[in-house]
Amino acid sequence: MILAVVDDAVANGATLAATSEVMGLNPKTIGRWRGQDGGEDQRRGPKKAPSNKLSAKEREEVLKVAHSAEYRDLSPKQIVPKLADKGTYVASESSFYRILREEGELSHRENSRPASSRKPEEHVATGPCQVWSWDITYLRSALRGCFFYLYLVVDIWSRKIVGWSVEASESTDSAAELFRRICAELELDPQGLVLHSDNGGPMKGSTMLATLQRLGVVPSFSRPHVSDDNAYSESLFHTLKYRPSYPSRPFESIEEARAWVADFVAWYNGSHLHSSISFVTPEDRHSGRDTLLLERRRQVYEQARRGHPERWSGATRNWEHVEKVRLNPERTADAGYEELAA
Repeated sequence: MILAVVDDAVANGATLAATSEVMGLNPKTIGRWRGQDGGEDQRRGPKKAPSNKLSAKEREEVLKVAHSAEYRDLSPKQIVPKLADKGTYVASESSFYRILREEGELSHRENSRPASSRKPEEHVATGPCQVWSWDITYLRSALRGCFFYLYLVVDIWSRKIVGWSVEASESTDSAAELFRRICAELELDPQGLVLHSDNGGPMKGSTMLATLQRLGVVPSFSRPHVSDDNAYSESLFHTLKYRPSYPSRPFESIEEARAWVADFVAWYNGSHLHSSISFVTPEDRHSGRDTLLLERRRQVYEQARRGHPERWSGATRNWEHVEKVRLNPERTADAGYEELAA
């Protein structure tokens, strides 16, 4: 069968080397196969069936149990222990899995809907206030086992923190109030804005979703337990908690936590040179000042190269303005790494 596919590909203009590479084979292997009775598999296989092989009757019993009303919604990992509790042994878990796989029945066996593995839709931002990402992280309090909760909303195009709050609890009401406050402070009509988050309770609570629907905001959610789907917020939290000024001791009060976060936001928006947006501050990019800054840097480098051309083996450093930023990008040729969160 492989040789027939190779012959068909070569007949239609493909080279043997390219065809072999696509199929994961060495061209010499294909040549050797052609010299072995036309490529027929000459391996004889085992001479006798394994001594521990299940009989046809035992195999039928496995399927009968798996299909029964009592066990049809359960995985073999749950079926086998339940049978053991009844003093019954039918087959091992691996035998259950193997037989169900061979019958094409190894799928989601519960009545509930299987967890979605589909990647969230890609969203592309070409300017500020088009796509936002938000999440909640813990801030340690002085009381052991209790935390303050930092709500943080970031514009993925400019990386600017557009809004934040520190609360004593996780709450969909607090999240909705924060979003309304941000829109009011920015005098922003959020119609069509994409707001991305993970699958936490405050993110998908009725109050938050009702607020988004009323304002015309497009909600976007990560897959369950997949942090990379919300990479911008996760990256921002990493930057926050690895700041040298981040306290090694817990916050004594919620007021102390709020004061520290306010200082961090001022530094991050106004002083931090972000690597993914050509080392300009989020505030400069959000306001459009970065275009002039990057052009000035390019001129400085061009002047330096004209002064000492022997020191430059190629182009100067890239100070280009990043035009597009993608949220959960499709892996295509035009979705470069510079557009991913860093």
